[in-house]
Amino acid sequence: MLRTSTDVLVVGAGPTGLATALTLARRGVEVTVLDQLAEPPTTSRAAVVHAYTLEVLDGIGAAAPLVAQGVRSPRFTVRDRDRVLLSVPFHELPSRFPYALLVSQSVTEEVLTERLADLGVQVRRPCRLTGLDVTADGVLAQVDGEALLRARYVVGADGLHSTVRQAAGIAFNGLSDAESFVLADVRVDSALPDEEVALFLARSGPLVWAPLPDGVVRLVAAVAVAPPAPDVAYLQTLLDERGPARRPGRVTEVLWGSRFRVHHRLADTFRAGPVLLAGDAGHVHSPAGGQGMNLGICDAVALGTAVADVLDGGPESLLDDYTARQRPMAEDVLSFAAGLTRLAAVSPAGRPARDVLLRLLGALPPARRKVALRLSGLSHREPTPR
Repeated sequence: MLRTSTDVLVVGAGPTGLATALTLARRGVEVTVLDQLAEPPTTSRAAVVHAYTLEVLDGIGAAAPLVAQGVRSPRFTVRDRDRVLLSVPFHELPSRFPYALLVSQSVTEEVLTERLADLGVQVRRPCRLTGLDVTADGVLAQVDGEALLRARYVVGADGLHSTVRQAAGIAFNGLSDAESFVLADVRVDSALPDEEVALFLARSGPLVWAPLPDGVVRLVAAVAVAPPAPDVAYLQTLLDERGPARRPGRVTEVLWGSRFRVHHRLADTFRAGPVLLAGDAGHVHSPAGGQGMNLGICDAVALGTAVADVLDGGPESLLDDYTARQRPMAEDVLSFAAGLTRLAAVSPAGRPARDVLLRLLGALPPARRKVALRLSGLSHREPTPR
């Protein structure tokens, strides 16, 4: 039975919502998590957890069990068919996690859910937020059109079409046209390294190659019109057009495939009184660079910490500090992801210059380090006080 009051209501049980709730629960805050799905998704979706995100997850006790189930990638390469244009070394990162961790989003969610359960918090499913009113002492949420739940704060971690954001009247501005992507988990006979993430830049669009545990490879590609369920033949054509040419890979099995569209949008603010946003509810963008889920998790822990501090007697201004820090970070990630996408969209006439520029970057250790810090998220890490 749904309780009638809580300190914090978290709407959405993806990685962002779960990490927010875990951060709060570890601080002793009473938290309720709702999700409209009857069961958590079992598909892999986001597939990379970067070094800075692992540091953040380590702070809430979730990094070690996640690392144990993933593939550690020591580098990221940008390629034009068989040519490596840029190799970004993650193994040199100044972090306890000098790699990109390749792991299914469903596993990330399982780890966070288990840690929450250890603290006595269960996700309430299926529960749909159907109304939200701001009151003098917080919010009054309507669930499934009937039950009423009072909370000091509500966190919208409910994605692109966030009910929380819409109820708060927070504008969500950006490009109106959306990019179309196909994604699939496949088995492939290939000569590519089995621990290396690669971004192939092709005339027809980018293709991301990301090895997952158990010999599975995640393929993500921007396409004009993505099919709802890509088959072996479709994915083989993509790999033939955009992947290695001299030793092309052969797709042998499709384990799961889907499509999605990505808008480039950013909320005007991440806070409206007791209403707070995190993850895709506040920012959505291209999947290039694997930044989306990572930024959402970083939002989550920063927000959970700020809310817990306020409930412990800290000033409300801490919540304004949250949006003041995370929103510019989201702007930066949106710009970075869009830039990576534009690299693949360069006209044939401009490709030689692009390739030369990337090779020059690859030849300069400081430039390689800067790109590694940027991809890993460590460029957003606050300096350690002396």
